[in-house]
Formats: sequence, C-alpha cells, structure tokens
Amino acid sequence: MDDHPGHLVYIPLLEFFRCRCCHNSSSRAVPPARAVKAALAEALVWYYPVAGRLREIAGGKLVVDCTAEGVAFVEADADVRLEELGEPLLPPFPCVEVLLCDAGDIGVVVGKPIVFLQVTEFKCGGFVMGFYISHCIADGFGMIQFIKAIVDIARGEQAPMVLPVWERHILTSRSPPPTIGATNTNTVKFSSVLKDSTSIDDDIMLSTPQESMVGNYFLFRPNHISALRSHVHEHGATTATRFELITAVIWRCRTVALGYKTDHRVHLLFAANSRRHRGDGTLRIPEGYYGNALTYHVAAATAGELCGTTLARTVALIREAKLDGTTEERVRSTVAFLASLRLRRSGGRFPALAFDKAYAVSDFTRLGEDGLDFGWAERVGGGVATPSFVSFHSRWKLVSSDGDGEEEEAVAALMLLPKPAMDRFDKELALWLDLDKPSVGGLCLSSKF
Repeated sequence: MDDHPGHLVYIPLLEFFRCRCCHNSSSRAVPPARAVKAALAEALVWYYPVAGRLREIAGGKLVVDCTAEGVAFVEADADVRLEELGEPLLPPFPCVEVLLCDAGDIGVVVGKPIVFLQVTEFKCGGFVMGFYISHCIADGFGMIQFIKAIVDIARGEQAPMVLPVWERHILTSRSPPPTIGATNTNTVKFSSVLKDSTSIDDDIMLSTPQESMVGNYFLFRPNHISALRSHVHEHGATTATRFELITAVIWRCRTVALGYKTDHRVHLLFAANSRRHRGDGTLRIPEGYYGNALTYHVAAATAGELCGTTLARTVALIREAKLDGTTEERVRSTVAFLASLRLRRSGGRFPALAFDKAYAVSDFTRLGEDGLDFGWAERVGGGVATPSFVSFHSRWKLVSSDGDGEEEEAVAALMLLPKPAMDRFDKELALWLDLDKPSVGGLCLSSKF
C-alpha cells in the first residue's frame, strides 16, 4: 500500500490547542513547545522507523533505514492570540505559510526527515502543531495515531495509549511483483483512471498551472444535508449517508464546472479503510498498524450520464462502487497492482502517473482528531492545511445555524479548481442547496489560496 504513487508526498496538517490552565503561558512550568518536543522524543522511541530516512532500492521500492537521525523540529512564537485567528476557528486557516516549517519540495520523500513539526505558541498560551508527514509511512489514521502518541506522553502517560505496529509485510507484494496482467480483475477500474500523464491531453485539471488554481472550503451544515436528501428522496431513494450526499453533489457540480464534454468518461475515487475488514479471510490488520491500509473505490460514468440524471442515481453509482468491498482478495490485488506499476519503466521507477478526469476524495471525519487532548490543553480545530488535488472532508462542531444556541456538526470539503471553474462550481452547488445566491448561508468559506 505504501507504494501508491499518490503517497510519494508529505501531507500538511495543523492542530490548534487552547491552554486550559490560564490565558497566560507563563503559568505553566514547561512551555507547550518544550513539552511537545520532549514528548516527541519519547514517542520516537516507540515509533523508531519514523526517526529514520526513506531510501530507494533496486526495483524502485522504498525502504526505511532506521538511522535514528530524528525528525525536524522548530519552535516559534506568534504575536497574536488564538482567538484572533477566528471564533469558531474554521478553515482556511490564516497564515498557514508561517505555521509550517520548510520541508522543501513536498513531492521529494527520499533522504529527508519523515516528519517535520513546528510548534507555534500564541500570546494567550494557546499553540498550534504544524506537521508535514510522509504519506509513504502513514495514512490519515496512522498520522493521527502518531500525533496522539505525542499528545498522550505530553499529558503524562508512560506510553502511547495505542502501541504502534510496523509489520509492513502484511500489505507488501511478493518480490518480484506480478505483471499487471496477472493482477486481479478488481484492479481494472483503478487502472482505467490511473494513466501515464503524457497520454492525457484533454483534462483542464492537469493542464492548468498551479498558480492559476484556487482553493475553497465548502461547509455543509445539517440544513444543507437536508436539502440534498430531499432531492434524493424525490426520486425514490430511501437512504443516503452524509458522505454519499456531499460526494455525489460535488462530483456533479465539479464535472459541470470543468466543462468536460458529454462523452468524456469521468471518475470518482474514494478511499476505504482496510482496517475494518472482518471477513473470513486470513487478512488481519492489527490494532496500532499505522501504515497505509486504504484501498480505493472507483465509480465512473460519462459526463453526460452523470450530469443528465438525478442526484439519486449519482448516489447509487457511489453505493455500487462500495460493493467492491475491502475483502482480502481486493486488498491484496491492489497491493500487487501498485507494485506492478514499477515494472512499466526500466530502472523500476514509477512512470509519471495522473488520475484522468477524476475527483478524488478522502474522508477525514472519522480519524479521531477530536480525541487529541493534552489534559492541560484542549483541541479547538485543525486538519489538512492546504488544498490539493484530493478533496479532504473534515468534521466541525459549530453553534447551530438555527440561532438556538445548540451545537451542530458540519463537514468542510476542500476543493481545488481553476479560477473560472471554481466560480461556476460555487453557482452550481448553490442551486442544489436551494440558496438564493452563491456563498450564502455559510457554505463557501474562502477563495483565498
């Protein structure tokens, strides 16, 4: 699983904390940055591979040299109070560029620290932990598990509450890997969307320069979900999850906004956590495993089929994709397929791959970030720090939009699109949510990237 071409990158994360003891950091014997640094050192004893360096061996395979070189750590101060960043603290987070330390080219993972961490203390005693974590080493669940280990030890625990498990052999292909033709047919959908980038010449997402892209966060409150559910119910669908509704409407609106031709085949990719597999097979991923354990479901349709039918049908496409499941057979075939990609070029390196006309989604709402608690400091927000090709969904607790003072749960979906497409996407989404005009009702949080 760690061989996935999309994992050869660092993921930027921010986690904000408010000090419980006092608004004045001087009341603590140990400042937050020093406490986190000491806990980090202890956590690396348990997560000793994270203190090493990635190295490439014959065949293009990445391995970890356990060199004990450690991770990058930076202490910083900000002359602002945490509440000045916004109450409630919602994405996009201000001043991201100064809350993360310099990790260089985040697409280069070999020979560098596996984790970069900056702790920035605010005037009020609050602080933010800014991470770059190599996706080759951990998926979202693994990243939060590692961060929790730091928090556990800083809270006073003698060891992480969940002990880490390495055991990468569980999800490693045999050597040499099988040829692509020998992989299971379950990989056919995935291989149909993951292509050599030089063969794709009609996808605006790949031809638009990064500097011409904009990133928005769209906040879906319960009233927005109700509006979407009413559209689905109108056409006979009886059930739909929050994830299915948000993903379905974004996939449609994104496809319209990007102007794909009606006969263009468009794809949806979304991750499934293999840790939840409880079938009769022999695959058992132990508690504490922090490597990549995600497979990817793929739904596909022509742009005309997708946007010319009901939202209920789009939800049905997503549910049909889920039927592929996370069985041992499918997980192992995915592992074999990813390993076989290295055979496409001499030297064993991955070709320059890209997702063809694809909307990729990763659901971060169940990672357990809410459980990050220092005891002496409570989490007030956080998540993926910057927009990317993958749309991350994160969970937020807010004061109800009904004005009754009650708390409600919302989902923020991160989007990256060319500027003209983003403008159209905003308008298309507003129509589905029965808004009078774009960005009304707290939907679009920002276009400031």
